[in-house]
Amino acid sequence: MKNPSASSPSASVRHGAADGYVDQLPGIRRKTMVHGFNTLLAEFKLARGSVIPLHRHPQEQTGYLVSGHAVFTIAGAEHAVHPGDSWMIPGGVEHGVRVSEDAVVVEVFSPVRPDYLP
Repeated sequence: MKNPSASSPSASVRHGAADGYVDQLPGIRRKTMVHGFNTLLAEFKLARGSVIPLHRHPQEQTGYLVSGHAVFTIAGAEHAVHPGDSWMIPGGVEHGVRVSEDAVVVEVFSPVRPDYLP
């Protein structure tokens, strides 16, 4: 059986490193981990008390809370998230985040966010 990723010109593996983070907003650091033609994987470090204001973008956003605690506002509804919780935000839907405890989030965006490319 053929391994599809082995024949893909964009197949890659990126090993974890402490560097590569960029300041996105006060208290919000982002690192693009890896991306392909259709998806982009990013890790966010969110400081307690930081806020990602309400915004929207065309990409679908699927995420997972690794550690910490935050409150998401998605389409006007608030959702408290704890480690192990996950979410999916359709493209074009307004959302934002209030961080109540230092947090680590991993998210996938599809299609790729050009503004998140390294």
